[in-house]
Amino acid sequence: MTDRLADYHWRAEFPAEAGRLAVVRARLDRWLSASGLSEDDRYDLVIAVNEAVSNAVEHAYPDGEPGVVRVEAEARPDGSIRVVVADDGRWRVPPVELSDRGRGLLLMRENVDEVQVERAADGTRVTLVLGARHTTRGTYRDPSFDQVLVSVRRGWVEVVVVGDVPARAGPAVRRRILTAARGGSVPIVVDLRRLGARNDGLVRSLHAIAEAAAAAGNRVVVRAPADGAAHAALVAAGVDQVVDLVAHASPPTLRRPPPVPPPPSRTR
Repeated sequence: MTDRLADYHWRAEFPAEAGRLAVVRARLDRWLSASGLSEDDRYDLVIAVNEAVSNAVEHAYPDGEPGVVRVEAEARPDGSIRVVVADDGRWRVPPVELSDRGRGLLLMRENVDEVQVERAADGTRVTLVLGARHTTRGTYRDPSFDQVLVSVRRGWVEVVVVGDVPARAGPAVRRRILTAARGGSVPIVVDLRRLGARNDGLVRSLHAIAEAAAAAGNRVVVRAPADGAAHAALVAAGVDQVVDLVAHASPPTLRRPPPVPPPPSRTR
């Protein structure tokens, strides 16, 4: 394994073999720790990187064909961490029956703030970005999670957003909501009745949350008074086209599968 270290950069290149994953995780975690990232954030980022590397190892190259995987990490001046996982294989569209495929992207979105996948004939690049937050060196600010209140209901999750969510807080709030909804796989109601006037960060985040939920077969329900600022902002941004925007939502309004009709009676 090629392993290069610098104050703000880390790079590794290794054969596409499952047995290499543990070493990559350990070395990346060590570099992130030296860069000042907190233990919780290191854990989240390493999980996302591990998922991207695992996908490359398992799916980039045909069975028996050798290949390499490259991981490059950068601690950026704004306090964010950017990691690129790349391979030289050919992207293969997963068969329909492999329903577990695609959940890796949900897991990545749960644990980092930005995920970008670039597929080409000569390889795939996955870019992961963890936004600036608290570090062990005390250099960066940690977005407050007090404004996102999560309540687990029977079969669904309610999230109440309290106070302002400016643009800089959007990624952290989006990440918290996606985590509560298990990457979009659990039906969710987002309550914005206590949202503050500065809400552009949440408006942008709801697009990504709706996309993740749709990929899992769900649709986000957003509760916002029709005469409120949140409702107007969501409509202006077109969010009402990708979520169910309602003034009031209770469990019966959540999407449920239609009832199965009884079998027809048989006459002899």
